[in-house]
Amino acid sequence: MNNLRNKRNLFETRLGRSLIGTTALCASLLFSVNASAKVRLPHVLSDGMVLQQQSDARLWGWAKAGKTVTVAPSWTAEKYNTKAGKDGRFEIRVKTPAASFTPLSISFDDGEGAVTIGNILSGEVWVCAGQSNMEMPVMGFGNCPVQDYNNVVADAVNNRGLRFCKIPSVTCMTPRDDADCRWLDADIQNVSNASATGYFFGRMLSRTLNIPVGLIEANKGGSRVESWLNKENCEKYTDENLDSVAMVRDIEYDYYRPMVWGNGTFNPIQNYTVKGILFYQGCSNVGYHTPQYAFRLSKLVEQWRKGFGEGDIPFYLVQIAPFDYGPGIDGAKLREQQVKALSLIPNSDIVCTNDLVYPYEKGQIHPTQKRQVGERLAFIALNHNYGFTGIRCESAQFDKMDIVGDTCFIKLKNDYGGVSRYDGIEGFEVAGSDKVFHKAEAKHFWVPGNNKHNEWIAVISKDVAKPVAVRYCFKNFQIGNLKNQALLPLIPFRTDEW
Repeated sequence: MNNLRNKRNLFETRLGRSLIGTTALCASLLFSVNASAKVRLPHVLSDGMVLQQQSDARLWGWAKAGKTVTVAPSWTAEKYNTKAGKDGRFEIRVKTPAASFTPLSISFDDGEGAVTIGNILSGEVWVCAGQSNMEMPVMGFGNCPVQDYNNVVADAVNNRGLRFCKIPSVTCMTPRDDADCRWLDADIQNVSNASATGYFFGRMLSRTLNIPVGLIEANKGGSRVESWLNKENCEKYTDENLDSVAMVRDIEYDYYRPMVWGNGTFNPIQNYTVKGILFYQGCSNVGYHTPQYAFRLSKLVEQWRKGFGEGDIPFYLVQIAPFDYGPGIDGAKLREQQVKALSLIPNSDIVCTNDLVYPYEKGQIHPTQKRQVGERLAFIALNHNYGFTGIRCESAQFDKMDIVGDTCFIKLKNDYGGVSRYDGIEGFEVAGSDKVFHKAEAKHFWVPGNNKHNEWIAVISKDVAKPVAVRYCFKNFQIGNLKNQALLPLIPFRTDEW
């Protein structure tokens, strides 16, 4: 018993709060709600919130068990009634209006006094999930700036109806129902604290659509895909030890721990009605169950979609950027898994970031170019979800290869009818049967007449007479320069499975 107590004390010392303590806090919050005479709402349902437009939005909270709660939205004369359950919890769906900058309000009344939230907008709501590259604010991290910071902040005066809500990153051994958060306008005073990737996505979306946009930030730096899986999925699809003492004993850094971040940081928003999910994560899975990453990510998306209860809502992920992870090619293999995940996750797409690092950022896990990341996510959403089919949003990808003599011909898809750059293409390697890769020259191929390989990329290495495999930027850190007609980068690939 003393040994167990010592281990739990160690747990508390390392975390600053124990998971057991956090669980107790969750329980005490619920107890205080049930003891309250008035309706209590989760913090994410509060003044300044953005509701998903033209939806049956879920609203929930707590009142005395058995109490009838009347919900009265300002945009309709209709009132909605629901009853609090034995645990005091109530939930109801309310039809929301079309997007507008007109402030709205909602009143909740259990007969013992109404609770009203105001300054609500109806618009588009997206979740910003992942690890530190999604968490990274516009102001950046220490020694990790965001490019053009001052210009970004000054430009925020032009925002209208762009808001964000940051969920505090906390752990919990059981799913948490609430989080101490609030909605903020992404104005010149607050924009510095918004997720940079999320903000640039929201800014592009809001200004293009000319409607309000709400960003819910539920993320944690350093977290793995396993950090967000719930208990059921961890037990079914992983070998993670979910005992709290074992976590402290075996996993030194709290951000690597399974399940607890999903319980504490994501679960509080699972009832919120949203349009889709943006996901920027993967660095912490480099070398950690990398071959299982695509499958586990697909299970996480299933879990989240089930929680939101809106079907296969859009899921758009960001491919991890080039970084020096040390010997080997585990970083490249993780990127490969991210592309594979698209085939396992319906209604998904990916942003390539191979061109969004500078050579001096080889050891910088948080590249400075976040605007392009967010805007590329917005291009996907605008094209796929909002009818802007003229916006080109897909990166070029490998399609197939033919080998003729000493030349490998590479056909691409999603090139929008052309590639760039025209000369000086970098990033290709070729190997023969010895599996040793050599730097290769790549160029546009064209000969007069109806040649099969016209408009393919010809790849050749003077050191490989009989090539069998081609790789493009398939390393931990390698910046390529080949793009498609939309100037979106070619996604790194390999034709081998070595």
